[in-house]
Amino acid sequence: MELKDRIAGIRKFKGLTQAELAEKIGMTTRAVQNYESGNRIPKAAILEKIAEALGVTVDELASEDDKFIIEATEQYGSRGKADAKRVIEQASALFAGGDITEEDKTYVMEALQEAYWRAKIKNKRHIPKKYRKDNSDETEKNSDN
Repeated sequence: MELKDRIAGIRKFKGLTQAELAEKIGMTTRAVQNYESGNRIPKAAILEKIAEALGVTVDELASEDDKFIIEATEQYGSRGKADAKRVIEQASALFAGGDITEEDKTYVMEALQEAYWRAKIKNKRHIPKKYRKDNSDETEKNSDN
C-alpha cells in the first residue's frame, strides 16, 4: 500500500474529511487532496503533523521507502525524487520471483539507500559551483580575504 493510500485510508477510518485533516495540520484542503492523490508527497515535517493528527506514528504511516523518497526529494528536488523511486523500483525487481526473507530484503534496500546517499555526496564535488545549493564556495572565498 502506498503512502497516499495509507493517509486516505486512516483519515477515513478516523472519520475525518480532507478539510478537517487540513485544518488540523495547518494546510489547505487542496494540499491534503494532492497528498492523497499522489500528485505530491509531504515533506518530513508535514508527514509528522499528518501522523499526529491521525493518531498514528510516522512509522505506521510511512514505509522506509516512503521516507527515503521524501528525504531525497527534500535534499535534491524532483530529480532526487525520481532517482530514489528508480532505485526502489530496480531493487524491487531484483526480488521478483526469488526466495528471500523480508529481513534480507530490508538489509538490501538499506544498503542500496546508503550507497545512493554516498554517491550523491561524492558526486556533489562534480557539480559546477553555480548550480550547487549551498554557498560553501562563497564562504571559502570570503574567509580567504
